[in-house]
Amino acid sequence: MVDLTPDLEAVARRDLGQVRPPAGCNAALVLEDGATFWGQGIGATGVAIGEICFNTSITGYQEIMTDPSYAGQIVTFTFPHIGNVGVNREDIESVAPAARGCILRAPITEPANWRAAGHFAAWLTSNDRVGITGVDTRRLTRRIRDGGAPKGVLIHAPGEALIDVTALRFMADRWPGLEGMDLAQEVMCQQTYAWDETTWALEQGYGRQCAPRYHVVAVDYGAKRNILRCLAASGCRVTVVPGTADLDDIVRHQPDGVFLSNGPGDPAATGAYAVPVIRGLLERGTPIFGICLGHQLLALALGAKTYKLRLGHRGANQPVKNLETGRVEITSQNHGFAVDRKTLPAHVIETHISLFDGTNEGFRVDGLPAFAVQYHPEASPGPQDSHYLFDQFVRVMTSQRR
Repeated sequence: MVDLTPDLEAVARRDLGQVRPPAGCNAALVLEDGATFWGQGIGATGVAIGEICFNTSITGYQEIMTDPSYAGQIVTFTFPHIGNVGVNREDIESVAPAARGCILRAPITEPANWRAAGHFAAWLTSNDRVGITGVDTRRLTRRIRDGGAPKGVLIHAPGEALIDVTALRFMADRWPGLEGMDLAQEVMCQQTYAWDETTWALEQGYGRQCAPRYHVVAVDYGAKRNILRCLAASGCRVTVVPGTADLDDIVRHQPDGVFLSNGPGDPAATGAYAVPVIRGLLERGTPIFGICLGHQLLALALGAKTYKLRLGHRGANQPVKNLETGRVEITSQNHGFAVDRKTLPAHVIETHISLFDGTNEGFRVDGLPAFAVQYHPEASPGPQDSHYLFDQFVRVMTSQRR
């Protein structure tokens, strides 16, 4: 890969910013400050714009690309061997990929796994997602680490087309970024549906919950399918409602508990319509369990504040300490915003913190059946360090029912 930062003024004076890519390159990543990374395009041809982030996981690239929480983002994979397990129909977390593109160091490897049903490159093309290989992802990751997640544009040009670097830099600079952006409405369901699929088992695939003991309404701000599976596997009949559902829409289902899902974007923006509903549920004494964006929205409903992290937490190796048990969980995370722990009200008890940076990773409400965590207990990086949280939700519903 050739890493080229052109003289933008000179480029602008010549051919209106159009440049011929270096030999062997037909794709580029252009950041808002003009830094340009050349490489080889994969997936669909076209342009993607978004926040450039990185994920340190060594597995789960298909899950990452389809996680609705990645809406508005282009993912840099720090692990170099992407594609080695292929793709399949079981490891997707939503109907379509939410991440806008991906950045890789090495060419996509050939599938070498018994579950593979296709090639990752073909999957990107069929899902109209742009990607680039040949990028020095270590250099890009250090840039993100030191300067924060930049805005950028990823282009995969057809044939030997010229690439207008100046125009792409302008696009990146003018893109508003994630702060203040409500992306949940781009990925949430549009109508209510029932969910009974349970977790995956070797040689059995996914099961079905045929004898549920509880009824949970899952409020979908961009819910991952495996969270719904974990709820079903815990003995719950799950009714999924759009994140824009009002209090009456939820209460009419007579749930034993309400789950607040993960999702993308700025929690303060989504909170404009979500927070009043959550406050109504708190006033009714409804058991509530929130994950990721749901954790942030519950915090806002309780009077706390959120803020954008400089880097965000994205990976499957994030250590979190449970302050009530003293145990450390290895967790999977994907979030760019956090709850300001200093603003948690006195009746909100902090239960988990990040051992990376000390940020809030969980809390419970004293006197109310409500709790939440920032990380993803369903993603199994530990592999099952955090599955107890679904059982905890069931115990809360049991207690409240009694």
